[in-house]
Amino acid sequence: MPTNTARRLLAALAPALPLLGAATSASGTEGALGRPVTGTSVTPNAGIVSPEPILAVNLGEIYLDGSIGGSRSVPIGGQAAVDVDGKVAFTLATVMKVWDTGPGAWNFASSFTLPYVWTRVTANVGIGSVSSRTQDTASNLFDIYFTPLIAGYHFSKTEHVALSLNIWAPTGKYDPNALANPSLNNWTFIPQVAYTRLFPEHGLEFDAVAGLQFYTRNHATDYQNAPLFTLDTMLLKRFANGAGVGLIAGTTQQLGDDSGPLADRLNGFRGHDWALGPIVTYDTKIGAKSHLSMSLRWVPTIASKNRLDSTSTFMGTAAIVF
Repeated sequence: MPTNTARRLLAALAPALPLLGAATSASGTEGALGRPVTGTSVTPNAGIVSPEPILAVNLGEIYLDGSIGGSRSVPIGGQAAVDVDGKVAFTLATVMKVWDTGPGAWNFASSFTLPYVWTRVTANVGIGSVSSRTQDTASNLFDIYFTPLIAGYHFSKTEHVALSLNIWAPTGKYDPNALANPSLNNWTFIPQVAYTRLFPEHGLEFDAVAGLQFYTRNHATDYQNAPLFTLDTMLLKRFANGAGVGLIAGTTQQLGDDSGPLADRLNGFRGHDWALGPIVTYDTKIGAKSHLSMSLRWVPTIASKNRLDSTSTFMGTAAIVF
């Protein structure tokens, strides 16, 4: 069974995990998803930054198979597409350093994520009344994600919060005429708050992550995404053998209308969604000093408008703390 110290070390990586962005052409928001995949930002011990200086590495995988059916038009690559199906698979490698700040209620960290994406988009596209079913696939490095500073505050041994400013940089390859792209072609700035409340007498914990996403304009398509509000929550039950089971509930809400020639034609393409699903976790010690934390979740969409609707949203992570 992992000790309390081991679990705090394992928790150190939680505030650094990115909201996993989408990669349909510029993925209401352009491409019908934007950066967040609802239900994937919250993690066990999300609000805890380790009180000890450590180096943590996380490998994550997320798969999303979603669609926007019917006659609803979706802005993709400077054009309006109909009956959109999108499949996205992400592989993310995150490294986080917790700095040695000595004793006290505050602890600080920094992180960097290198993502790789495979995406396939199928949609009806055309001009006027003439359209055809088209499919496009992309596979490459996605936009990099980094957090210069994560500030963790410990209210007590059982209540914690982590504040961060997270940044996506448009480093991936982008083609405005493609349906599938390994980039959103914009900078995204995400101030975020993560909160953790532990109930050790019951083996329970509650975690919540809230963020605001601000996008720069995609100059290749002249499309401006409106800000997004994201909130993911989790209630987790831990057992003495290191295993845990829990439930995740999350939402993404668009704050205002998108803008630009295509967005204006689609009445701002404002969207929202809700997701709900289970998570299983396992923590264990490796050798004398290292610790391993693994998790697997399924967070299907239960309601959505102008965002990809997916019952096949899975995420798995494995984190090692040195």
